Amino acid sequence: MNEQVKVDVRWNESGIEIKPLYTAEDVAATRIEEAGIPDGVGLPGQYPFTRGIHDMMYRKRPWTMRQYTGFGNAEDTNKRFKYLIETGNTGLNVAFDLPTQCGFDSDDPMAAGEVGRVGMAIDTLKDMEIAFEGIDIENVTVSLTINGTAAIMIAMYLAMAEKRGFDLKKMRGTCQNDILKEYVGRGTWIYPVDPSVRLVADTMEYCASEAPLYSPVSVCGYHIRESGATPVEEMAYGFCIARAYFDQVLKRGLDIDDFAYRMSFNFNIFGQLFEQICKFRAGRRLWAKIVKNEFGARNPKSMWLRMIAGGGGSGLTIEQPENNIVRGSYYALISALSGAQTVALCCYDEAYTIPSEKAQRISTRTMQILIEEMGMTDTVDPLAGSHYVETLTNQMESEMVRIMKEVDDDGGILKLISEGKIQSHVSKQAHDHQKDLEDGSFRKVGVNCFEIEQEDHAVEMHPYKREDADKQVERLNKVKADRDDAAVTLALDNLRAAANGSDNMMPAIMEAVKAYASVGEMNAVLVDVFGKYKEPVIF
Repeated sequence: MNEQVKVDVRWNESGIEIKPLYTAEDVAATRIEEAGIPDGVGLPGQYPFTRGIHDMMYRKRPWTMRQYTGFGNAEDTNKRFKYLIETGNTGLNVAFDLPTQCGFDSDDPMAAGEVGRVGMAIDTLKDMEIAFEGIDIENVTVSLTINGTAAIMIAMYLAMAEKRGFDLKKMRGTCQNDILKEYVGRGTWIYPVDPSVRLVADTMEYCASEAPLYSPVSVCGYHIRESGATPVEEMAYGFCIARAYFDQVLKRGLDIDDFAYRMSFNFNIFGQLFEQICKFRAGRRLWAKIVKNEFGARNPKSMWLRMIAGGGGSGLTIEQPENNIVRGSYYALISALSGAQTVALCCYDEAYTIPSEKAQRISTRTMQILIEEMGMTDTVDPLAGSHYVETLTNQMESEMVRIMKEVDDDGGILKLISEGKIQSHVSKQAHDHQKDLEDGSFRKVGVNCFEIEQEDHAVEMHPYKREDADKQVERLNKVKADRDDAAVTLALDNLRAAANGSDNMMPAIMEAVKAYASVGEMNAVLVDVFGKYKEPVIF
């Protein structure tokens, strides 16, 4: 007589039950049928791009390798940029300090103690010119990690490139510029929701005509996940936000294929390996369907889910920080198996400080080992056909569709974020997850299991140098003394007029940037017109 073997029930973080065994029957039972895709998967480089947006993927070209960096002033950051390129990075991911992100100049009392602390300080176009001096911005793509003042930073980057003689029609690069996720996650918002979304749409419309290869928005499920969302919510909320931006641009009379192909995404990769891989396979397929079926895109490139993936800080620990090197290796593996176009791999010390040169070198070497030694560029989507992978991919897509429908039924993402409801939901989940960490029900190696008694938590922190801030203020004062004040005044007046009207604000911002108006001066004009966002409190 056969005894029934009892096994514990397990779920992934998205709430999907994990069976002990998967068969072809599970794949068939979860398959989402669509005409023209008999197996629901398709081939790499072909709609719906489940297996990758390019037919040969990494066989043709490995993923772009980026490191997130920026600190102190423009000179210090320029040196680190050059170091990263020398060690093999093929892209740069730029960090800005909090004053720059929030629209304050370095000499503003609100910036005291924060100038250059967690990123590079940028006050005027002069700083951008110094930061990228000697950097081959034609062949080394640059991602600007900024949101509240993103329109200003895009203008500065394009003006810097133009000044160096680059053709903006051929310029590539990315700006994060996803303000809606700031209300949910990071909090570096400045203006109310409506004018903030208008600014995002302005950058998309402007780049579509003036810099058509530049990606003015990178929708960041990444930070929503960091703030407490599940992996499937990360994707679903990100897609809802992307659709909201699309809607705003379409109202201006553009065709979906005029701009959709430059939308990019930034996603997180910490968590269970197969759940992360399948969320990307499912997300790539679902996004293609959304852009084709909901928005009527005809160009296959408009349907691509072009994404950067990076290990989230929430996955790293200050306890036994060397374990983060191992975690980072798995994050890189997940990114490669997921078909990411760019990997911005986190560093082992990133849980507590700005990464050191040694930590950044280890992260770069981790990606290079996957390419050169582990065979991760040999074949496309090697996990395809796995009963578990295909079943979980189907289940993840179904869950994303369900969550997006819930958002739509409740009034849409703009309404829910404006009312603080998405923020409240995600924050509660973050609170619950922290409780699970503390009571050990969610196991974290080195934190609540396999701990070391009396562990020494002394870590090397990146030094904050007051002299860097002083130097930054000195340069700002010099720029203001040397510039044409009449040109600055005229440019700021034109920006005010554009903000008060309905015209695209980017031409006026470009004019102000080229006149060397400061971030704080431009932001003050926009705050005066739009006001500031007040976060809703939900009890």
